[in-house]
Amino acid sequence: MKKVTVYSRSGCHLCEIAIDKIKSVNSEIDFELEIKLIDDVKTLQEKYNDEVPVILIDDQVHDYWRIDVERFIKAIKS
Repeated sequence: MKKVTVYSRSGCHLCEIAIDKIKSVNSEIDFELEIKLIDDVKTLQEKYNDEVPVILIDDQVHDYWRIDVERFIKAIKS
């Protein structure tokens, strides 16, 4: 089973949109979803601060800022 990790920040509008899209795909395609807030984690803020949401599939960066649903589905199915 694929694992999707989303690095997000509180109050991030783009993050909310990306997470909603990922959850809608997750209702049709089974994968593990983990959402990690970078708010209080200095190392994650330094790494991802200007790029959230950052979407990883199996610990590999898939997208930044916005999610292309069709591309995401292809990656999850492969």
